[in-house]
Amino acid sequence: MAQNIYDDPGFFEGYSQLRRSMEGLAGAPEWPALRAMLPELRGLRVMDLGCGYGWFCRWAREQGALQVHGLDVSARMLERARQLTSTRDIVYTQADLETVELPRASFDLVYSSLAFHYIEDLPSLLAKVHATLVPGGALVFSTEHPIYMAPTHPGWRVDEQGQKTWPLNGYQAEGPRTTDWLAKGVLKYHRTLGTLLNALIHTGFSLRQVNEWGPTEAQLSAQPELAEERERPMMLLVSARR
Repeated sequence: MAQNIYDDPGFFEGYSQLRRSMEGLAGAPEWPALRAMLPELRGLRVMDLGCGYGWFCRWAREQGALQVHGLDVSARMLERARQLTSTRDIVYTQADLETVELPRASFDLVYSSLAFHYIEDLPSLLAKVHATLVPGGALVFSTEHPIYMAPTHPGWRVDEQGQKTWPLNGYQAEGPRTTDWLAKGVLKYHRTLGTLLNALIHTGFSLRQVNEWGPTEAQLSAQPELAEERERPMMLLVSARR
């Protein structure tokens, strides 16, 4: 079973204060790049894995998606999603992505934002996603970049020349990693970039686009605090087809 850290009261309170929690997709700096990977949504059947507050679910419905289904392990996240959703055309379901069963050939697009790094048996989930997509269906997702997941300490190190560095810790050593982010002992699963992309290929997906996301000049001008994201990739964005 996946760790349900989002139902921890302290974690949930901290998460609710994040810009992306308060502003939705507009508060996620990687959203423009992720949005550019998406197909035209009008008339599509869409599933969001790890839907959180339901920001993407509501956006997809606004874009004309025919059917939208959001899954999340957290009851607190789903409660907030339902509070923020005024239409009955979106279905939210509590589900553990480690064990969830998905209907075969039922969706045109599966989307996921920053959820896959919490999944231990990702190949199994990818196989289920592949099966639930119709032929030609799309998988578009973001995840923490493997480089970001393997630092020696949670922050920058300054060398003798005063230069910032982000030293790695056992990048090739795949497996569980714990970090203190909004709460102690947050469990994630580190896998190399090659392992992640090869898992998609071996499942039968065709890679369409891979983006080691970094902020644009316009984003840096508006949010100078994003400058450190130019030093090492924090997120990986991937588009693939069944």
